[in-house]
Amino acid sequence: MTVPGAVRLLGAGDIRGIAGRLGVRPTKRLGQNFVIEPGSVRQIAALAGARPGDVILEVGPGLGSLTLALLEAALRADARLVAVEIDPLLADQLPKTIAERAPDGADRVTVLTADALAVGEQDLGPPAPTVLAANLPYNVAVPVVLNLLAALPSVERGVVMVQAEVADRMCAGPGSRVYGVPSAKLAWYAEARLAGTVPRSVFWPVPNVDSKLVAFTRRDPPPTTASRQEVFAVIDAAFGQRRKTLRAALAGWAGSPAKAEDALRAAGVDPGARGESLTVAEFARIAQFDREGE
Repeated sequence: MTVPGAVRLLGAGDIRGIAGRLGVRPTKRLGQNFVIEPGSVRQIAALAGARPGDVILEVGPGLGSLTLALLEAALRADARLVAVEIDPLLADQLPKTIAERAPDGADRVTVLTADALAVGEQDLGPPAPTVLAANLPYNVAVPVVLNLLAALPSVERGVVMVQAEVADRMCAGPGSRVYGVPSAKLAWYAEARLAGTVPRSVFWPVPNVDSKLVAFTRRDPPPTTASRQEVFAVIDAAFGQRRKTLRAALAGWAGSPAKAEDALRAAGVDPGARGESLTVAEFARIAQFDREGE
């Protein structure tokens, strides 16, 4: 007997069965590692923390394992779900999987065939998404998250599963060995934290890398008269030659080492420091000097 509103999550056999019927052979080259363990997708859904009225945006739903867990949480919270899938074959199958395994929740899900690196508010339509949840291939994880935070200001918080090393870089703070461009740019939009580890055994096929969960909450960017693009240009320049001092690394951006030093001193930053020691607020102050000097 099926309980009204019940959602039947996908297990390993279900995932392989759907993939077999579709002729899908997951490849490591495309980062296709499907989650086959219900406990893991429920963990992600719990971290997403659906609230009444939320619209959860899932990127790359694949065969639907995380989608069903997010829908289960959405039904409890009176929320909605939008799934963005770049593969037309998988996007076509997803509504069928939902209808079979969560019939009472099918009307709460919208499936969109699109590239998350290019999707914007006009593609999703109202109501605007408020939460991001995704299992992301390592090679596009950072660009996808940064693009969505820029394109969708309505997104307030989220949780993504990514390669462990990528997660560490996303959450690193100034002074950390792995602090860099992803860390500083994500800090412009949000506060990020590591939210758990995911064993390789929950994936099919089993990847050669470990995975971690990154949770984030949007916050206001640091006060500055510079635009986001101008601040990001400074970040890119600072880490483009991370072994050099900022005076040298920013010479091309500023026009000369002397001008770079002027910009750094005006921002209250030691010209002999390196990019890995700066907060996003300090990058914003440096970018502001250049803007005002034009």
